[in-house]
Amino acid sequence: MMQGHGAINILMAEDDADDRVLFADAFRDSGVEVALDFVGDGVELLQRLQGLLDDRASALPELLLLDLNMPRMDGREALRAIREHAGLKHLPVIMMTTSSSRLDIMVSYQLGANSYVTKPRRYDELIAVLQSLEHYWMETVQLPVAGPAGGA
Repeated sequence: MMQGHGAINILMAEDDADDRVLFADAFRDSGVEVALDFVGDGVELLQRLQGLLDDRASALPELLLLDLNMPRMDGREALRAIREHAGLKHLPVIMMTTSSSRLDIMVSYQLGANSYVTKPRRYDELIAVLQSLEHYWMETVQLPVAGPAGGA
């Protein structure tokens, strides 16, 4: 489906193990071609991203899915750190959370989120959301060029 791209590399920060399984299953069932990896919180997310930056042969993910409420470092704090980091600030970040609070939505955009999606309650709705994300992020918009971290 993607324009000569292959699987898109997505890193998802999600502390709930059941939600990680749910998202992995939903991506598979949606037909969206992704290389999906998970971290458990914002601290682990930033460590993973910094490790990818330090290893010049590794590519950063093309898209980050970020849960809002996580232990140690929540999605807001992680997003702020990403937007303040010269090597990471270009990464597209989608907040993917159960919260539909107007304040959470406003703060997320103020901190530099590219999108804010409330997790659907039903599995078929989740699949539809993932398919719409595929259409928008993988077919409609141009993502920053993927390649080794820190590369040209």
